[in-house]
Amino acid sequence: MPLALALSAELTGVTDLQPVDSPDSPYIYSFKLECTSCRETHPNFVDLTAYEMHDLSGSRGEANFVWRCRSCRRESSASFKAKPVPYTIEDSAKWKNVVEFEVRGLEFTEFKVEGPWTCKSEANGAIFEEVDLSQGEWFDYDEKAGEEVMITDVKWQIRRS
Repeated sequence: MPLALALSAELTGVTDLQPVDSPDSPYIYSFKLECTSCRETHPNFVDLTAYEMHDLSGSRGEANFVWRCRSCRRESSASFKAKPVPYTIEDSAKWKNVVEFEVRGLEFTEFKVEGPWTCKSEANGAIFEEVDLSQGEWFDYDEKAGEEVMITDVKWQIRRS
């Protein structure tokens, strides 16, 4: 079943917001999850990255995340469908799917933003790295443009895609 992590935020002076994600520095997505078979909820946030693969039991397949439910013992998995898509100034204040997953036997129920994001100045393309969205907002100053830039009202949603 395809699931998506959707973002809504107010962008001022910046565009192309996306996680810092590379093989050398993978972005760690943290989710709460639930077994679709018995509805058991995992007690902790679980982490997955696009660059880590795990074998599926009894199959030649692989997934970015594999989990066995403690209650019903069913194995579940999740994999990235594609690279994250940038959230642009045109998307500001609208919901947009920024990353999609193929999940089997589980559902993500909550997302916790922890790692760094990046964006660029709408005025001159200057790159802002280490954008911390964990407090639901981010503020900086674009020295080349001589104006404040910000990301506010950051909200996350997990939805079927």
